[in-house]
Amino acid sequence: MTFPIFLRATYTVLLVSLALAGCKTIERDEAIHTERLLAASGFQMKLADTPSRMNQLASLPKRQLIPTKEGGELRYVYADELGCKCIYVGTEKAYQRYEKLAIKEQIATQEEEAALDMETTSFDWGAWGPWYSPWY
Repeated sequence: MTFPIFLRATYTVLLVSLALAGCKTIERDEAIHTERLLAASGFQMKLADTPSRMNQLASLPKRQLIPTKEGGELRYVYADELGCKCIYVGTEKAYQRYEKLAIKEQIATQEEEAALDMETTSFDWGAWGPWYSPWY
């Protein structure tokens, strides 16, 4: 059975729309996660609540941590025009805390994935005999 061209085109448009919506959801979830890490690291959030701030926000790279100089001091700026319509600004120390938190989370995620992989494999621990534990 063949479908008329307009039905195939409609299905194609529907599938592409669903895929794009899924990508946008993932991007937004990642942005929310990043913003939580930034806030936990000491970055300050400022809303773009005036036309002037909205214009400035639109001129910044989207959802990227950008180093910049402010009054001779290094600052990091993260702009989210699509989600919170805000910027996060942090010092060098806040950025270092952010990096440490991000690395800790990455390690925790890798350890969780490894544990799940071991859970789902049929590894025979019994074949290795009894374990000696010097901590008991």
